[in-house]
Amino acid sequence: MVFEIATQPLREAAQGGAPGVLDGKAVAAALLAQVEEATAALSGRDIVPTLAVVRVGNDLASDIYVRHKERACAKVGIAFRHEHLPATATQAEVLASLRRLNADERVHGILLQLPLPGDMNGADLLTAIDPQKDVDGFHPLNLGGLMSGHAVLEPCTPRGVMTLLAASGVELTGKRAVVIGRSVIVGRPMSLMLARANATVTLCHRHTRDLAEIVSQAEVLVVATGVAGLVHGEWVRPGAVVIDVGISRVDGKLRGDVDFEGARQRAAAITPVPRGVGPMTVATLMENVVRAVCVRHGLLFRNGELIDAASAGVRFDSGEGLAPWRARPIAPR
Repeated sequence: MVFEIATQPLREAAQGGAPGVLDGKAVAAALLAQVEEATAALSGRDIVPTLAVVRVGNDLASDIYVRHKERACAKVGIAFRHEHLPATATQAEVLASLRRLNADERVHGILLQLPLPGDMNGADLLTAIDPQKDVDGFHPLNLGGLMSGHAVLEPCTPRGVMTLLAASGVELTGKRAVVIGRSVIVGRPMSLMLARANATVTLCHRHTRDLAEIVSQAEVLVVATGVAGLVHGEWVRPGAVVIDVGISRVDGKLRGDVDFEGARQRAAAITPVPRGVGPMTVATLMENVVRAVCVRHGLLFRNGELIDAASAGVRFDSGEGLAPWRARPIAPR
């Protein structure tokens, strides 16, 4: 409701890829084009969407991910701030940085880059982020909002997967969906989103018995474990849609959690690694920044233009119940 995606451009982008391959990079580009339209409209109101990334230490993968986000921001007109703290920073120092960004009215989105070094308590730090600026969607209030059906900011990777499935014309109602991996970042919110789309969902993890048998029943399979090649091609049900979220480096090459070549021979469609889910995650992060801006200013982005929420008969309740925001029709007086 806050940021209404025009589905037709995304569907056209999805159709341009190789047969049987879900081209996340192309769909992400189409989504980013819509985000850029929104930021241009916001600039016309003297509003500059701003994302702040807090990074601790010098993890090489984190450095790459932060640069990806910075480039995406530059592409769509979102201002980018990078707060890079040394690996020797204390939890109190990271907390102080997050609180300062919470209080900064010029910042609309805050992201704490994971993993954190040492014995820092990531859960406590994520909870310290203002849920209305939590563009990763990991704050307990936002996760609770997802559970209750009232979230505005949802975890980027599973939401990006849902956008990719919709763009690719994958019908979920009544389908048997299997999610492997139960992390708060991907697996658990992914299962909730699939259930919301009327799929019947099985959530698997390291203690699941007969994993191959369960996978063989999946009409939609989402794998998010970080274990390279965990799912063998022959496990995949013929005609299934396979979403490979995992990415690992093995012998200098990037590999997913699924045996791509083996699964491709059986699946109706499959995401590659890379060019699959990763670009959708970044694009959805940009979308979340615009969502945060719109709610802050009482705006909706609909049919390619910004409109005042009140004039469209919508109001935002802030900070009540489990959800930091709830969009409701304005009750007649």
